[in-house]
Amino acid sequence: MDPSEFVDAVREENKTALSRLGASKALYADTGGDLEDDAVLRAAADRAHHAAAVFETWADEESGAVADLFASAAASERDHVETVADHLDGYDPGDPPGVATHLEGVGDTDGRLGAFVGWVLAAGNNADQVVGYFVGQASPRTASTFREVSGDYDDYLDDAAAVVTETVDDPERAREAAGAAVQADYDDYFETLEAMGVNPKPVC
Repeated sequence: MDPSEFVDAVREENKTALSRLGASKALYADTGGDLEDDAVLRAAADRAHHAAAVFETWADEESGAVADLFASAAASERDHVETVADHLDGYDPGDPPGVATHLEGVGDTDGRLGAFVGWVLAAGNNADQVVGYFVGQASPRTASTFREVSGDYDDYLDDAAAVVTETVDDPERAREAAGAAVQADYDDYFETLEAMGVNPKPVC
């Protein structure tokens, strides 16, 4: 399996959910409808904080290249938290997003690698939405910060694809886990917007 094939397959199989997670309504859901600078930043910091905690646990429980992948991602996510917190007047972590709670329950190596890819694809869409928000707010410095964060997700995908190719025993299990991670993020988005009385589906 070519390294890019796995990522491309996950992206294609989950294109509808990923498309909606890459739309402006996703940021509205993340902030609970509070589209203000601090709320957007805190939501981004929460995503990074809780992802880092999961990946730290996975790194401790895995070995070799798999452990290295998760440890590197955890360190980068911790850096993201600090970077975002620099734009805030104090930061205390909030509740974990649904996708982080889902990831905590993935216990097998193939599943974790797949779920990581799914998480990265959704997280990259989220970072792009934050970039767009701060561009719209005429805050180029903050937008630039999140462009760098988005670039890290591209790197995660490249690294994860290589590890998946080298180590996964059951590619179908990995693809299934990737889709489940995307779906967990999408379900959280969908349920949050419905509870707020907002139609989660795009109006065509």
